[in-house]
Parts: sequence; C-alpha cells; structure tokens
Amino acid sequence: MSDDRAHLPAHRNPPEVDRAAAARAAVAARRARAAVKSQVASGERSALDVARAAWSDDDTATAEKTLRVRDLLTSLSGIGPARAETVMGALRIAPSKRLGGLGTRQRGALSDWLAARGGKRGTSKLVVLAGPTAVGKGTVSAHIRQHFPDVNLSVSATTRKPRPGEVDGVHYYFVDDAEFDRMIRDRELLEWATVHNSYRYGTPRPPIDRALDAGDKVMLEIDLQGARQVRDAMPEAVLVFLLPPTWEELVRRLIGRGTESGEEQARRLETAKVELAAQDEFDVRIVNSDVGTAARQVVDLFTAP
Repeated sequence: MSDDRAHLPAHRNPPEVDRAAAARAAVAARRARAAVKSQVASGERSALDVARAAWSDDDTATAEKTLRVRDLLTSLSGIGPARAETVMGALRIAPSKRLGGLGTRQRGALSDWLAARGGKRGTSKLVVLAGPTAVGKGTVSAHIRQHFPDVNLSVSATTRKPRPGEVDGVHYYFVDDAEFDRMIRDRELLEWATVHNSYRYGTPRPPIDRALDAGDKVMLEIDLQGARQVRDAMPEAVLVFLLPPTWEELVRRLIGRGTESGEEQARRLETAKVELAAQDEFDVRIVNSDVGTAARQVVDLFTAP
C-alpha cells in the first residue's frame, strides 16, 4: 500500500530564515507607514498628496497604498478617532479599508473631502478643552488667558462656592440654584451638567455666539459631559482632551491642591477613571506635562487646517 504522506513537502512551515525575513519586512512596512503619517501631521505632505500616491501606478508607493484610511485621517490636526469614524461613515468607507483598496466612488468621495478641507485653513474658531479632574485645565486656561489675549475664554456659570483667589465673572459666574434654573429655562446655556454628584456647571451661550459672529477665537474649558453636549450643538467645534503624564501625577495634583476633603478626593478620582476611558471620543489629545507647551498646542488648533 502506498503512503500519500511520502509525497508531502518536507516543510509545512516556512524555514526560520524566511520567517525572520518576513518579520523584518513587516517592521519596515510599519515604519514606512508611520513616516507617511508623520509627514502629514507635520504638514510636510498633504493628505490628498498621500492619497493620490496610493492610487497611482507607482510601485514604490507601498506605504501609501497599504495605509489605512482611518490612520490617514487621524494624522490630520483636529481629527481624532471619533471624528474619523464619522467622516468615514459619511463617505461610506469601512473602518478597515486601506487607501489602495478603495473603489472608484470611494476614491472620488475621499479626494473631494480632502480637497475641500485643505481649502479651509484657519477656519477653526471654537475649541473645547476638557479632561479629568485635577489634570490642570484651569492652569492651562489661565496661561492662555495671560499669554494669548486674542483667544476669548468662555466663562462658565457654576453653583459651587468660589475657591481662594477665584473672581466672579473672571474665573466663573457664581450663581445660586434658582438663577441656574432660570438660565436653563430661558435656554441661555449651551451646555450644563451636574459634576461629581454635587454642583452644576454650565456655559452661557449668548457671549459665545456674539464672539463667533465677530470672527473671534473662542475656547471653552468644560467637563466631559458638557463637551459632549457642545459636540452635538456645534459639530464644527474641535474637542480637546487634556491628559496627565501619568495616573500617579494626577493623584499627586489632586491631593496636593488641598481644596477637597479626603472623601471628595476619593470620589473625584473614581470619576477621573471613567473620564479617562472616554478620551477616544475627542478630536485631539494633549498631554499636560508642561503648562506652556500644552497651552501652545491648544492655541495652535485655531489655525490648524
């Protein structure tokens, strides 16, 4: 009786040398795609140029052809994972699609979108800054207020009491519950929320509308819930999530400022864990390792394409 196994190839798996070569090729391909993304992020190349290279007959444009559409979009300033998903949905492009694998209709839709976006430089007028408790939103905002006077910082209303050094009408509008209820009833708030299960915060809308109508730059420093409401009410806003360098640093900052009781600190840290998990909803993420650097990165978004 013959044994069919005698006719099987000697090696079912590729030799070790082949696997090593394949691994090196994969690493090189990832680095090439990362370089393309870096070129787009820095402005060295336009996203439209990268897309056109991917659709060309140039055999050397492998990195462009194998780059995911999602990665190209998130290389653009002001486009985070959530907004990239929205754009791809509108263009009817699946999340897993690579540039080289797009059909004719999809290429046309993406090309038109990128061309239109490239022609709107300097049109970002509303930036929303949010992040977990104690990450330093107020400190970054104060730096922007001091060093970038052309940026209008929206003043929020709150039902909590002023902290030491806070001035009514400058840091917040400190109002009682009855006045806050009236502002809600009269639709004077762009967004509002109850934060940490205690106080309410809200953004008066009339001053923002007047500033935007005048062509001014406006920045909102608000909590996560408020940022979501602004995104729904004003989808043209750029949402920024401010991150701490590490979790340990966030804890140190919260405890170090000494403005809350131990019970309140524990509650805020639990809230911060939930807030950090939502960072992918935002267009841009900025790590607050240095206040001046973080502030400059926020301000640069007003003139980003």
